[in-house]
Amino acid sequence: MADPTYTIPEAAALAATVLDQVERAVVGKRDKLALVLAGVLAGGHVLLEDMPGLGKTLAARSLAQALGLDFKRAQFTPDLLPADLTGGYVYDQTTSEFVFRQGPVFAGLLLADEINRTPPKTQAALLEAMQERQVTVEGRTFPLPNPFHVLATANPIEHEGTYPLPEAQLDRFLLRLSLGYPSFDEEWEVLRRRIERQREEQSVDRVLDPAGLRGVQRAVEQVHVAESVGRYAIELVTATRRHGSVLVGASPRGSLALLTCSRAMALLAGRAFVVPEDVKNLAHAALDHRITLKPELWMSDATASAVVTDVVNKAPVPDAAKAVPA
Repeated sequence: MADPTYTIPEAAALAATVLDQVERAVVGKRDKLALVLAGVLAGGHVLLEDMPGLGKTLAARSLAQALGLDFKRAQFTPDLLPADLTGGYVYDQTTSEFVFRQGPVFAGLLLADEINRTPPKTQAALLEAMQERQVTVEGRTFPLPNPFHVLATANPIEHEGTYPLPEAQLDRFLLRLSLGYPSFDEEWEVLRRRIERQREEQSVDRVLDPAGLRGVQRAVEQVHVAESVGRYAIELVTATRRHGSVLVGASPRGSLALLTCSRAMALLAGRAFVVPEDVKNLAHAALDHRITLKPELWMSDATASAVVTDVVNKAPVPDAAKAVPA
């Protein structure tokens, strides 16, 4: 059966309904949830760096439920092996043959929990699956489901017993962001809903299925990008390479991430074209983790976020009126 075809207004309405459903579980984080959804609609993977207890797992599970994707969670630990993630061959006594048993990576949406707590070999196995959309075991290649997306979490504060992702591997994530602490009223709303629900578990309604998500992702590809907006995105990325505090700036993959996610954000806003504000709103999520600062600045207040803020403030913004297709 062929995947459905959606117009941009139809896809935008479905995406807004997905956000509405996820927001039933995750209170007061619609802007951040929209960024996560934009990463998925753009066909990529998202890294959530945040303190424990801020709803990362809940957001991932709720998003999977609303998108109609098979959800699996892999708790990354120091003794986790690549085969624990990808799966491997086991001996079937009934047939006297070795059969392949799939690991948790065979999912529509995989939550890679605390990815920085597992050794580099296992991290590399996941990142290979993210990039190639397949795993190879004992010389045989197994395709992963389509769609396949990873939401990975990491604790940015704790360093003991962790294995930070190298910059080259961080680059594989389309976006990196944090949900942050709720406001006073938002935190009370979390408690109020828990009291009213009378149980710990919560669920959201399914809006899409895998075929429907693929249809919305194809609608994102129809969003128009004016040359001036595309050049503006490139200007931001190349400015990170020229910045005085930067050792290695964002690569062309950063330009692609910035523009593909901007198209998804435009669709979420119900527009058929990208405006410069879409690019600016995504600059930190798309570029911060792609910047390596000069090592001599480690004792200063310099951060990748400050570099991106600086280049966004200095880059001339194109006329938004010219972003509208003729």
